[in-house]
Formats: sequence, structure tokens, C-alpha cells
Amino acid sequence: MSAASSSAAAWFTRLEPVAPVLPADRRPDDPRLGETATFWDGAAEPQLQPGRPVLIGFPQDEGVRRNGGRVGSAAAPAEIRRRLFKLTPWDGGRDADLPRLLDLGDVRVTADLEASQAALGEVVAAVLAVGAVPVVLGGGHETAFGHYLGYARLRRPVAIVNLDAHLDVRPCLDGRGHSGSPFRQALEHPGYPLPGGRYACLGAQPFSVSRAHADFVRRRGGTIGWAPEVRGRLSELLLKHCQRAETDGCQVYVSVDSDVIGITDVPGVSAPNSLGLSAVEVCAAVRLTGESPAVASFDVVEINPALDRDGQSSRWAAVAVWHFLAGLAARKTGTQ
Repeated sequence: MSAASSSAAAWFTRLEPVAPVLPADRRPDDPRLGETATFWDGAAEPQLQPGRPVLIGFPQDEGVRRNGGRVGSAAAPAEIRRRLFKLTPWDGGRDADLPRLLDLGDVRVTADLEASQAALGEVVAAVLAVGAVPVVLGGGHETAFGHYLGYARLRRPVAIVNLDAHLDVRPCLDGRGHSGSPFRQALEHPGYPLPGGRYACLGAQPFSVSRAHADFVRRRGGTIGWAPEVRGRLSELLLKHCQRAETDGCQVYVSVDSDVIGITDVPGVSAPNSLGLSAVEVCAAVRLTGESPAVASFDVVEINPALDRDGQSSRWAAVAVWHFLAGLAARKTGTQ
């Protein structure tokens, strides 16, 4: 796996381990995810296993700053972890244990966004290479281009489904990417461009997307699922994209920008959405991504703890990750 690195340093040196997140009052009759997860300690190369979910934090919001957004999402990975590891390690509704999560900690980031994204790409590539499942916690949506770089490093065919109020195909600014440009950067990658027909955005808001950006996606052959058309059908449409990608011999990377959800449910984001999808519907779709064998990786981005109220948004993000893990449990056992 270290061969995936572009330098002499092994891929795992791009990571900073995090301390285990354990309940203050541990009870044998009520275990929590923090007790069943494995937290990499940084002492040696992580032991990755096919099918195992691997948590990776990307505490970066330089792209949000460049895009003129409200910074603060760099604090999200720590806050989401704090909520996630308090949840149960089983799915009571289906009486199924969740897969044992490996937490690799956070990518070491700096103000050099491009270097940070390259580091994330190295880590994602190493995890994908053994068939493990990256679960990335952003950060701003600049996370997505770093995530895509993992597939590009492996030259692995992938389709991207972005659940988002925006298309995030804005041009770069002075040649530099930002939180609004990740999918244009993927589509225009100089060495491994994402084919346009393999990009779909579901939940886009008609009042938030410019004609030029919509035309860019359509010219490339991409799909736009407008929020009024998607509402109530998100899981159905997502499943169709996953099935089509699988038929085409592609894996699927699902990215969830938290501003796809309405402000009532998820207020702590850079760009609040007054008419977004419901948190319940998006979680149901996220669970479906875990169930789909075509889905190889997942991320949730744009949670901003500084703009949250009572941790409402980070709590939702933690529950979304829990739903993805519950979906993986169903995938492993073949239950629905």
C-alpha cells in the first residue's frame, strides 16, 4: 500500500491518530460504538481488511474560505466523532451488529489546500486498494476532490452521486480549487477525468444553482435531480444510479453535503437551506448506500459546529454515518 504514495513517506504518515472516544459511564449491558471501534494509535501501519469501514477525518475548511463561505467546518470531524461514538453498535430495528469500525484519525492538513487534498487522496487510495470502505468526515466540500483523488491514483472507474443543494462545479479561482469546485475539478482532472455521465447531483435547489453551472453539467452528460422532483423519491433515484454504475463496471462514491437538508433539521452549515430535503429521507438514502454493493466509499461534509444549535447538525451527521454502517451490516449479511 505504501507504493500508492508519491513520495518516500508511507501513506499512513499523512494521518494524525485521535484518542479513543469512550463513554464516561461504561456499562456492560449498554455498550456504545466507541467501545467496539478500533482506534489506530499511529505506532505501525494500520491493518486494513476488505469490507471493513474505515473512518478518516479531514479537518479542513480553507476551500470554504476561498469560496467566500462561513468557515468552521474544520471542527466537524471531532464533533461528529464525539456524537457518533455514543451511538449503539447494533441496529435494533433489524437485530444486527454493525461492522467494527476502524478509526484512522485525521489527515494532517495545512493552509495548503492542494497538499492536504493530495494527502487525503493517498489515504483513500490505500484504503480502497484492499477493499476496505472509506468513510470520510469533512471539512468543507473541498473534501470531495481529495476523496476523488484516491480513485484517480488507482485509476479506478467510479461514479459520483452528490446529495447537495448545489452542483459544486464552479470554476477554480485564480487556478485554485475551493469548496464550490470539487466536481468540476474531478471532471477536468488532467490525468484521470471523471466521465461526465458518471456525475449526478440529487437535491439541487432551483434557486441556488446558476444556469451556467447547470449547463456545464448537462453538456458533460451529467444528471441533475432538482429538489422538488427528488423529494420523496431520493432512495429510489439513488438506487437507480448505483445500479447503473454497477452495470457499467463502476464503483460508486457517495458524497453528502449537509446543506441538502432543510435548516429546521440541520441548521449548522455554511449555506443554510430553507427548503431542503428532510433529515429522515436523507438518512434512509444513506442507509441504502451502505446496502448497495456498488458503493465503495462515502463522505459527509459541510457541518459547521460554530453555527450549530445544541449540536443538532453534528448529531444528525453522526446518525447519518450510523445509518451507513447499518447498511453495510445488511450488505454483509444479505438482509434487507
